[in-house]
Amino acid sequence: MNPTDSDDDRPAAAAAADSAAPQQPLEWRFAQVFGERAAGEDVQEVDIISAIEFDKSGDHLATGDRGGRVVLFERTDARDHANRSELERQDVPITRHPEFRYKTEFQSHEPEFDYLKSLEIEEKINKIKWCQSANNALFLLSTNDKTIKYWKVQEKKIKQVSVMTLDTSTVGNGATSRASTSTSVPLPNGGCSEKSDGLNGDLLFPPGGYPSLRLPVVTTSQDVNLAARCRRVYAHAHDYHINSISNNSDGETFISADDLRINLWNLEINSQSFNIVDVKPTNMEDLTEVITCAEFHPTHCNTLAYSSSKGSIRLIDLRQSALCDNHSKIFEEHEAPGARSFFTEIIASISDVKFSRDGRYLLSRDYMTLKLWDLNMDSGPVSTFQVHEHLRPRLCDLYENDSIFDKFECCLSGDGRHVATGSYGNMFRVFGSTTGSTDVTTLEASRNPMRRQMSNPNRPTRGTMTSMARGVRRGGENLGVDANGNSLDFSTKLLHLAWHPTENSIACAAANSLYMYYA
Repeated sequence: MNPTDSDDDRPAAAAAADSAAPQQPLEWRFAQVFGERAAGEDVQEVDIISAIEFDKSGDHLATGDRGGRVVLFERTDARDHANRSELERQDVPITRHPEFRYKTEFQSHEPEFDYLKSLEIEEKINKIKWCQSANNALFLLSTNDKTIKYWKVQEKKIKQVSVMTLDTSTVGNGATSRASTSTSVPLPNGGCSEKSDGLNGDLLFPPGGYPSLRLPVVTTSQDVNLAARCRRVYAHAHDYHINSISNNSDGETFISADDLRINLWNLEINSQSFNIVDVKPTNMEDLTEVITCAEFHPTHCNTLAYSSSKGSIRLIDLRQSALCDNHSKIFEEHEAPGARSFFTEIIASISDVKFSRDGRYLLSRDYMTLKLWDLNMDSGPVSTFQVHEHLRPRLCDLYENDSIFDKFECCLSGDGRHVATGSYGNMFRVFGSTTGSTDVTTLEASRNPMRRQMSNPNRPTRGTMTSMARGVRRGGENLGVDANGNSLDFSTKLLHLAWHPTENSIACAAANSLYMYYA
């Protein structure tokens, strides 16, 4: 050690060394699966998962499906955190990963019909967002295409009413008596008239009364029942399908977005909302882009971002004006001259945006790539991750079977060091997002997530033209090649996934199955 180094310099030097050290790639392992499908088992359309969301603590996970149901899971190893902290202080290795169990489920939305527009409104859950919990109750927002609902889920002890009984076999000194009897005389419209002969003197009352007479008493058992109750319904505010909802950090408001408008709601008021963004032109023939996603900043209650079908992300400040038609910043990447084609605008459309936990970065997903943006630098993305570059020669086929319009979600790790998104063949990819990181992992939503890699361990991560040509079978419209050259099916796609807020754990949906992995 250099004697000139002070104690105050050593932590800074260590931090600099840690940041300069290469980041070790994550080794992903299978953790759990819920609703696993047996081989050859058909999947019902209503059971397909359409939304996944962790709460801020990571102790609860919610999923929504196309049948309008919301299923809640709770973490089972959370109560062992104190013991884990003690073990960490003793340098005992901890191998436990987050484990969840089924908690409850409820029917959030039902199919409806808009008679004014002759339009069916399906019950499919588009988005779920957790709200702040209070008094041991969980609160969350769920939405389908038109209606948002605010739910409260709370444990309630089961109350039972004890039945009043009267044992008249023996009373007092052993004398028997007869309880009152009644006869029912039917009346019109389903009524009845009861005639009782209990006061005719046949019933003998012993001294001290009946010892077996019990009045009905409400008793509370030790068993608990989870009850989900809809607190409020926010309806009739969107002419087009709702594509996203997002909670504000103030805990009082949230936004909902459709193709042309973004509305601001107060959680306590469902009778009105404020329109804060409106991109609808006077003449609909002049419409060139639509809103695809909207997200509040995680810590600044006045800031939100929304993406468009042209590949741009606009940052707006609610303090500027009531109607935020003018953005404070815009993030977009300009295309190279001469690179424009028929598919350019389609594949540039952003399907999802997510803020990092600290609010410094913004992650966006278009059809081909993941892009990481620094809010302080709007000249271009700081990192671009290729997801579907190997599918570029097959854009015509993807357009014909509508796969090019699939909307894949994205997520960031809690520490911001990794990003993830889904792909075809029930695959998802995890990228290292730190400077200089080359960590790229492709996993399959199955009990053996590394199965595809084990079959071709030496194949490069980006497929070549020759390998793609070999992988395409004649007559198979849905068959293609993944990033490692393995054949895949475009009809199986992993659209929805979420990263645990504090652990390296990912939950993803493959049809009706919920898979969880940890690293």
